[in-house]
Amino acid sequence: MAAARGLSLTAATQRAVTPWPRGRLLAASLGLQARREASSSSPEAGEGRIRLTDSCVQRLLEITEGSEFLRLQVEGGGCSGFQYKFSLDTVINPDDRVFEQGGARVVVDSDSLAFVKGAQVDFSQELIRSSFQVLNNPQAQQGCSCGSSFSIKL
Repeated sequence: MAAARGLSLTAATQRAVTPWPRGRLLAASLGLQARREASSSSPEAGEGRIRLTDSCVQRLLEITEGSEFLRLQVEGGGCSGFQYKFSLDTVINPDDRVFEQGGARVVVDSDSLAFVKGAQVDFSQELIRSSFQVLNNPQAQQGCSCGSSFSIKL
């Protein structure tokens, strides 16, 4: 029966199944996966959740006022390929996911969520610096020594 249907692909079918360049396919699949998770699950459920440490919650409650929250974004760059970017913001976009714990909020856009889902956000205070950091990121294969950039698992 399979032989009757034909196992050879026509030229039109071959064009339809030709893969995208690797970078575009990866970006498209990560973005689609993040949007799917954002629309089908609550922030409290599943591995797509971002957890906040007690020190992160405490520091956010100290520095935020009113409707402010911490925005976590992932950008290309850094010594490992991707880097974390933290900023205070007041605008929640339609594709954002809000993670709240103890009255403190961290917001991640759907594209960035694909790179940090399941991670933990911490506030670290040392003699030479104090900063928000991403810890235990299951999407990261390796990171740089300062913890601000990482490469992803493929």
